[in-house]
Amino acid sequence: MPGESPQPMTGAQSLVKSLERMGVEVIFGIPGGSILPAYDPLFDSKIRHILVRHEQGAGHAAEGYAQATGRVGVCIATSGPGATNLVTAIADAYMDSVPMVAITGQVASKAIGTDAFQEADIRGITFPITKHSFLITDPAEIPHAIAAAFHLAKTGRPGPVLVDIAKDALAGPTEYVWPEELDLPGYRPVSKPHGKQIREAARLIGQAKRPVIYLGGGVNRARAWEALAEFVEITKMPVVTTLMARGAFPDSHPLNYGMPGMHGTVAAVGAMQRSDLLIALGARFDDRVTGKLDTFAPEAKIIHADIDPAEISKNRMADVPIVGDLGEVLAELNAALREEAHGDIGDWVRFLDGLRKRYLPTEYPAMEDGLLSPEYVIKRLGELVGPEATYVAGVGQHQMWAAHLLPHERPARFFNSGGAGTMGYCVPAAMGAKVGRPDDVVWGIDGDGCFQMTNQELVTCFLEGIPIKIAVMNNRSLGMVRQWQTLFYGERYSNTNLKSHLVPDFPKLAEAMGAVGLRAETVEEVDEVIAKAMEINDRPVVVEFVVHKDAMVWPMVPAGTSNDQIKIARDLAPDWSGEEDL
Repeated sequence: MPGESPQPMTGAQSLVKSLERMGVEVIFGIPGGSILPAYDPLFDSKIRHILVRHEQGAGHAAEGYAQATGRVGVCIATSGPGATNLVTAIADAYMDSVPMVAITGQVASKAIGTDAFQEADIRGITFPITKHSFLITDPAEIPHAIAAAFHLAKTGRPGPVLVDIAKDALAGPTEYVWPEELDLPGYRPVSKPHGKQIREAARLIGQAKRPVIYLGGGVNRARAWEALAEFVEITKMPVVTTLMARGAFPDSHPLNYGMPGMHGTVAAVGAMQRSDLLIALGARFDDRVTGKLDTFAPEAKIIHADIDPAEISKNRMADVPIVGDLGEVLAELNAALREEAHGDIGDWVRFLDGLRKRYLPTEYPAMEDGLLSPEYVIKRLGELVGPEATYVAGVGQHQMWAAHLLPHERPARFFNSGGAGTMGYCVPAAMGAKVGRPDDVVWGIDGDGCFQMTNQELVTCFLEGIPIKIAVMNNRSLGMVRQWQTLFYGERYSNTNLKSHLVPDFPKLAEAMGAVGLRAETVEEVDEVIAKAMEINDRPVVVEFVVHKDAMVWPMVPAGTSNDQIKIARDLAPDWSGEEDL
């Protein structure tokens, strides 16, 4: 505060006081030698520290917390392996634009560069996967670094920021002075869009005959859902929602045609390929959406709105580039479009309605040998639990089925690792989401491969009173990789077979970690175990569903091919009848 007198304290006390000043409520982490000075004042702080079982879990938990709350997630680790164990989660947060501050201890400043015990150049290691990073050797710099880190993490395009602090800077004396203003040369994110670009976008929208709104995860980061709903109401344009935008616009809305891309719906892929105008909002034209880039949406003009100017025209040249916060972009577009006449796109919408009706999956019976269909399990879970819950998915086949089959009706209710595709994300991210939303039901949907990477955080959940629920799709294999081996490698299943579903015995493993363990192997048992899991709210629950290993995610666009090559089954392409009338 202005006029505040300097207060003598240690660097560690300055760190904790700075975190309190930023409004931090919870930190996920593990102590160790270099960060230990910070843990002493943390002992007396009102900040809740959650002691995880692995630093990667701390990072993913901070991500889940940030996505659930819209606040900056915080994780903390010691130097060397403690810091490097955070790298995967930092990279994940960077790819998916999750606001996170990672605090790491570093060896004493005089030992930096000497290969001292547990030394790692974590600032250098994470340079490509952070918005910014700080190495603090002077305790007087701690308040400014923390204030700047939080500002950088949550403004502009959100992302992770690293603050690496030498042990002697934590232990040494300093005078605490909070910065009255931040001096960040060169950092000036633009939030207000240029009026000329808004007017040009409105003109193109008014002329389009086959427009599509292409929603990316940026709409969630901007929390621009109300402005988006108004935009669709004004324009009556079809919408496709990427993996990171599922729920930002409700699936039940007649203009939502689902998820585009490699495992997208036929209607969403067809809409983008045949569009004459794509309005990309907070999307980055990722290869999983575009397929072979030079064949993507060949007749479409592009309006590309994003907070990050580096994304615009990076992969596909924009006809109308708009830099700005999506909330402000949509507000100004809405104001401009209220005065514009819109073309007739009725035939276009009817064509897409026909595709959706023909190719939207509706039921998934048990597989031929009596094992459960994983699609049926996930769809049934969504029906019984409902759209009010928060869902967190791992990575692989179950992630794609969850993206298609859960009831995505509300924004920021479905979290997963999109850009990095990080196996092991689910359990700790679900833990962080539950901490951020203690009154929500939080279900994780994981695969047996993913679950075995980070399930130790169930111990944390039990000891910390975080009653998440995890559904494990156990197909005894690395399912998505197996699917590729089936389709493209002559059914040569090299090192994707996880063998017997009894090793490990997931219910027993869950019980050993303080959770309740359940199992379903038949259709009749599915509703029963889900209902039982929903009744247990005083500890974590793990439900193992023993499912068929040969279930495949369809539709699918083979990697490196055009989206026009989409398949709805192994040797079956969609029928595009009606296209000639557009």
